[in-house]
Amino acid sequence: MNSTLIAAIVVVTFALVFYSIGVLNEQRTSILSRRILLFLTAGIVCDVLSTTLMIIGSNNIPFTIHGFLGYTALALMLIDTTRIWKFWRRTGVTEKVPRNLHVYTRIAYCWWIIAYIAGAIISMVIVT
Repeated sequence: MNSTLIAAIVVVTFALVFYSIGVLNEQRTSILSRRILLFLTAGIVCDVLSTTLMIIGSNNIPFTIHGFLGYTALALMLIDTTRIWKFWRRTGVTEKVPRNLHVYTRIAYCWWIIAYIAGAIISMVIVT
């Protein structure tokens, strides 16, 4: 496995950590805070960077089943983070998250986890 793909794996794992902290805190409290915004934003940055690195480092075409999962997961999390930022700008910090946004966050995060696990499985199969 080349160094670009290894860097992508490290960065996407940081995205997992950042997303998990942000989403799980939001899901647990149903309250939006600056800390949650920070972690979700850091997750997006790492996710975009890791996706870019995976495209650059891969010899495959970027449109595979895993690519589709990854692109849609990134898009869902980008939409979620954008919606959360808009909500925060409109209402301010430490506001209760509306139910529809709360549920969307959960769905987007679960889809992202599925894409992450699929990538991990594919990576293990390729390496072994």
